[in-house]
Amino acid sequence: MLPEPVAFSPVPQRVTRLNERYRHHSATSVVERALADADTGRVALVSSFGAESVVLLHMVAVIDPQVPVLFIDTEMLFPETLDYQREVADHLGLQDLRVIRASRTRIAAIDPQGDLHRTDPDACCTLRKTEPLEHALAPFDAWITGRKRFQGGQRSALEFFEAEGAARIKVNPLAHWRAEDVQDYMVNNHLPRHPLVARGFPSIGCAPCTTPVAQGEDPRAGRWRGTGKEECGIHFVDGKIVRGPLRHAS
Repeated sequence: MLPEPVAFSPVPQRVTRLNERYRHHSATSVVERALADADTGRVALVSSFGAESVVLLHMVAVIDPQVPVLFIDTEMLFPETLDYQREVADHLGLQDLRVIRASRTRIAAIDPQGDLHRTDPDACCTLRKTEPLEHALAPFDAWITGRKRFQGGQRSALEFFEAEGAARIKVNPLAHWRAEDVQDYMVNNHLPRHPLVARGFPSIGCAPCTTPVAQGEDPRAGRWRGTGKEECGIHFVDGKIVRGPLRHAS
């Protein structure tokens, strides 16, 4: 357990130091260092238990299975995702898995019929993902994500460490990995695959907002298909939370 930091310098300064310190490290080393470096502070892994999530889950479990793992259950996930979450958590021996859900009161007030995703998908993501995650992350100074440069868009210039406004640090250990690196890691470590991947879902979100992807399409083409929306809103751009389409962001 890390000692409580005496005094933190501002997030941008710590991010600069961390990137300079670990710029040439491997993904596994970045995870290990992030969990131990005083500049990151208290760290959690946020995982969707999606198509590629098992890579980081495995890295963290090998280094320290007691690291808090936050899983957002929007209550609109595929049943296969919920089954996979239980399978992977048991397989890896995760000891501090925290299932995060939206407030029942908030859902009753804002989405009582469970159809907000049809009329306002951004508001649905805010209610069921962004707000619960922000509340769950309140005790932490940093969180580990599975974002990668090859996913394109705003992710194409990712560094290992980035500032999430003035609030906390995001750690992106797989930032420089290629798609084939992810697959090789899963094969080499005999990790269980999400069952929906074999059915044409290379990127998996909530069931009402995720469709299969045809051969040759972008892997994320099945997310919010036809809406122009690309992100769920749990990431920040230039220190601001993003709840809408990123392709038009300036």
